[in-house]
Amino acid sequence: MRFFALPLCSCFFSALSLVASAIAAHAQDNSAAFQREIETKYVFGFTEGSGIGLEGEKEFSLDTEARIGKSGGRYWGSESKLEFEFTPNQFVQFEFGPFVSAHSIHGVTDLDNRDQIAFGGFFGEIRYPLLDRGPSSPLAVTLSAEPEWRRIDETGGERVNNLELELKLNADLELIKNRLYLGANLLYEPEGTHDPDHTGGGWELESKGGISGALAYRIVPSVLIGAEVWYLRHYDGAWFNTFTGDAVYVGPTLFVQLNPKMFIAAAWNVQVSGSDVEIPGSTLNLSEFSRQRAKFKLAVEF
Repeated sequence: MRFFALPLCSCFFSALSLVASAIAAHAQDNSAAFQREIETKYVFGFTEGSGIGLEGEKEFSLDTEARIGKSGGRYWGSESKLEFEFTPNQFVQFEFGPFVSAHSIHGVTDLDNRDQIAFGGFFGEIRYPLLDRGPSSPLAVTLSAEPEWRRIDETGGERVNNLELELKLNADLELIKNRLYLGANLLYEPEGTHDPDHTGGGWELESKGGISGALAYRIVPSVLIGAEVWYLRHYDGAWFNTFTGDAVYVGPTLFVQLNPKMFIAAAWNVQVSGSDVEIPGSTLNLSEFSRQRAKFKLAVEF
């Protein structure tokens, strides 16, 4: 796990260094700079904001999400997306690309030991604004749909055929003009996995639901810091059929606008509470969820 953790830790230390530099550079409040609007999509960590960018805008990014910690051993699992994003008009945004899966698993209950990096699959996303922020309303709402095809199981790392659809309602509210933002997500995520070694040739269906809340505060014109909380529930069956467990995550978030065309975003969540129906009295759910999760994104607009 250390092999995969070092690059991510380096990214976080680099991010903290950039924050310190930005604060030093903007020690004196520049009120004109604070009048620039912030693109809210990535300022809340795992929680997504409502923004879809400007018409005609294109973006390339590297987006890594890591899951860290399971019961009984050492666990690391991650997916790194190579994303191309574009906004053809003010009503829709598209995003797509491949992703790479990485796993380091040793001594984890019910999982095979492995160290691997492999091509993981493809994803796409479409975002449609339902409500725009304006002079009369500080609230903005966007609907997003993200289908994914995986050839590597995201938890165990074995070869599978997996189809997933992540549906989100993304909302954010401007509490203080260009300074303080409140974000919230509503999640429904059905998926099916075909693995002959475990399903007898059929498809195993499951689903996840969740709700989140997040705050992001603009401490200097180019830096926002904040915190988020997520409540997630896991079910067997694609339509919330049989409840199997839940988890609560909390953690800090960071967004740094490096220059007008480049930014980084990072988040770290820790599971603070959870339950597993197969383990009565459990205080964490380490079967369907990880102990911690992290996110790092570097994006360039053009």
